[in-house]
Amino acid sequence: MINGNKFLIFSGSANEKLAGEIAGHLGGRLGTSVLDVFSDGEIRFQSHENVRGADVFIVQSLCADANFHIMQLLLMADAFKRASARRITAVITYYAYARQDRKDRPRVAISARLLADLLETAGFSRVLTIDLHAAQIQGFFNIPVDNLMALPVFISHFKKMKLKDVVIVSPDAGGVERARLFARKLNADLAIADKKRTAPNVAELMHIIGDVENKNAIIVDDIIDTAGTLSATINALKKKGARKVYAACTHGIFSGKALERINEAPLEKIFVTDTIPRRCSSQGCPKIEVLSVSRLFADAIQSIHRETSVSKLFLIK
Repeated sequence: MINGNKFLIFSGSANEKLAGEIAGHLGGRLGTSVLDVFSDGEIRFQSHENVRGADVFIVQSLCADANFHIMQLLLMADAFKRASARRITAVITYYAYARQDRKDRPRVAISARLLADLLETAGFSRVLTIDLHAAQIQGFFNIPVDNLMALPVFISHFKKMKLKDVVIVSPDAGGVERARLFARKLNADLAIADKKRTAPNVAELMHIIGDVENKNAIIVDDIIDTAGTLSATINALKKKGARKVYAACTHGIFSGKALERINEAPLEKIFVTDTIPRRCSSQGCPKIEVLSVSRLFADAIQSIHRETSVSKLFLIK
């Protein structure tokens, strides 16, 4: 998308639908380019737009084949840097490798920091993302990072549902701050699922802390991958006497047996955003409802381009 101030939006291949909607909200189109693959698997990118002196935004979700989409993003940045773009912003709707943000055991990589280094080296001037798995990942960068929240989108939707006797549930101790803010905005109670993780993608639920009996429970999380924790939390809530159970999650990865677990669980509905495009197989899961964050990203991009405050987007009506 182009305007008189040399403002362009391009998309990687991971989530072109969301990128197109973002551009549409801003009254334009995506920049034209070639993004394909050589026969040996190497990625090729070429912009068909003149980006000299331009404010360039690249929309990419680091989902599914994360390594492939990361490499796409890096090559796009390098191309724009060499074409003399004034500023290049990575609009990362899902930041992969964020769950490896510290040394939690000997001889492991801190992949979230490594990805930050790669993005800076590629030539990005700024990063715009949403609901990082760990907020401290912002500190891994030496460039500005805007970490949006999908909370306003979820809050607006749940207020329209007009549920009574609501309790917000954090699936682990790490998500308590997010759940507490959610509960405050809905004037709801708060509960916590106490769990321990025995291995990657494997969690054992211990017990529910808080009163959930005869209440409508809403489990709030940033990522749902295999849905093992989600399934265990739902079952624990029902055993504790919860009336109905809902879930709200920003990034619905849904790998492995996730969809099967969601279908089998006593769950009314799970609301996810479109930061990650739904796989064809997930169309067979009627419990999943997608809420769009395209307007949120469009407003943030506009604020960044105009050099105005992004913090207004964190206000919830």
